[in-house]
Amino acid sequence: MIEIRVHGRGGQGAVTSTELMALAAINEGKYAQAFPSFGPERRGAPVMAFVRIGDAPIRTRERVYTPDIVVVLDPTILKIVDVTAGLKKNGMVILNTSKDEGEVRKAFGIKAKMALVDATGIAIKHLGRPITNTTMLGALIKATGVIDIKSMETPLKARFGRIAEKNLNAMNEAYHQVQ
Repeated sequence: MIEIRVHGRGGQGAVTSTELMALAAINEGKYAQAFPSFGPERRGAPVMAFVRIGDAPIRTRERVYTPDIVVVLDPTILKIVDVTAGLKKNGMVILNTSKDEGEVRKAFGIKAKMALVDATGIAIKHLGRPITNTTMLGALIKATGVIDIKSMETPLKARFGRIAEKNLNAMNEAYHQVQ
């Protein structure tokens, strides 16, 4: 089982991204669950969402304390939250940033394996807004192979309707640009 924790801010789509991942995994015949962790926070407040994907039924319902993968939708979260808390030894951080790996490691002390992409720039280009959830899904899929990118098409179209194509384009660009 793969456990993923997504860090973002209210309104950035952290919860939506975990729901989309779970639906894509289920479409591949896997078991999955997605759920948020937040209280009465308002738009812009730090939030977390979680997804588990496995080949067998998933019985646990608690939040993800020891993720295999951490996804950071908003790099300003790094200043206020230790996103690597509990990250498994061989875990990975997938980060939305325009900085290079050396700058990120120096500024935030992240020692884990990282995958970086300028999701904000890509989202603005394709969506006209800095909503990075679908963009970061492309980076996550490329960096980890946890699901197939083709499996995201149906959930994205169902969720986003007329703007699905823009989200697919943003996701695909991030898939090809992640480092």
